[in-house]
Amino acid sequence: MGKLNCFSTSALTLACVHVQWPKHASKGISFTQDGKYAAICTRQIMGVFAVDTLDLADIEWSPDDIAIVIWDSPLDYKVLIYSPDGRCLFKYQAYESGLGVKSISWSPCGQFLAVGSYDQMLRVLNHLTWKTFAEYMHLSLLFVEVDEPLQLDMSELCLNDDFIQGNNEDSSEGNFGVRYDVTEVPMGKLLVCLASVRTLSQNHLSSTFLGTLFIHSSLFFKGLAYQFSHVGLLSWSKDSQYICTRNDSMPSVLWIWDIFRLELTAILVQKDPIRAVVWDPTCTRLVLCTGSSHLYMWTPGGAYCVSIPLPQFNISDLKWNSGGSCLLLKDKESFCCAAVAVLPEESSEYSSDD
Repeated sequence: MGKLNCFSTSALTLACVHVQWPKHASKGISFTQDGKYAAICTRQIMGVFAVDTLDLADIEWSPDDIAIVIWDSPLDYKVLIYSPDGRCLFKYQAYESGLGVKSISWSPCGQFLAVGSYDQMLRVLNHLTWKTFAEYMHLSLLFVEVDEPLQLDMSELCLNDDFIQGNNEDSSEGNFGVRYDVTEVPMGKLLVCLASVRTLSQNHLSSTFLGTLFIHSSLFFKGLAYQFSHVGLLSWSKDSQYICTRNDSMPSVLWIWDIFRLELTAILVQKDPIRAVVWDPTCTRLVLCTGSSHLYMWTPGGAYCVSIPLPQFNISDLKWNSGGSCLLLKDKESFCCAAVAVLPEESSEYSSDD
């Protein structure tokens, strides 16, 4: 790609700025929160400042706009913190041998920087010294998705003919809902269970049951477990207290960490790979989808599942509105909007039995 065009949407100034030789086509650019400035990675120095990387991967402004984080390609573990005027504030390298950084995310408050690596570790840096104050290994309390017969009283609902016909066609296959089973698993037992799944035959989809945790080997990419062993997803809650992560060698498992208490809060084990994860912009509530007809939600009070009453509608992506009262749910060829009850502050009323 030879040129990046930046257009002004203001009715008063219809201007266009051309940036030659951008480093990436769809990343390598980050705007400040007020939108006045942008940091753009290019393949040539444009009189600003060069960075100490072998092959720059991406860049991101801090939420308070006082620092810029830059990280190198996976071949070299290097995280660099720069001031906007080009001064290197800190250089972080967790290890030298092996693949390096996979994902990075600022907390909304700007005080924490989460770094997901190919060694399956989550490391959190503080904004005062830019040194790590927490390291989390991907392993408490489990919410395991299970099927259960679905019993709904729809006698008083007004439904159109297409909806009724679609549900009648699906009824022959049986109606099932989903819920979470809450399981307390000792740390050692969880380690054994996950390790035993990795050693299963690559030619068969089998499963193992050790203690109280049941994990299907289909949760792992068959034959590619070690190639995908990295923290590929990081997402912070609104108040910066919680961060959720996904180890891509186990795409159906979501870890939720408490940064304030420096501990693992919960693990959500789904039946299918997790497609999208979004935090409520107004409270501590997490919503995720797996390409099925269900929404999965978590709060500090528990986890619960919601069935979408639309025939053959499988949620592949979702977005919150700014007020936290509505979710946009996207299928491959259609979308719908779901009204969501706004939770009061410090709410923990939901549980897996609701």
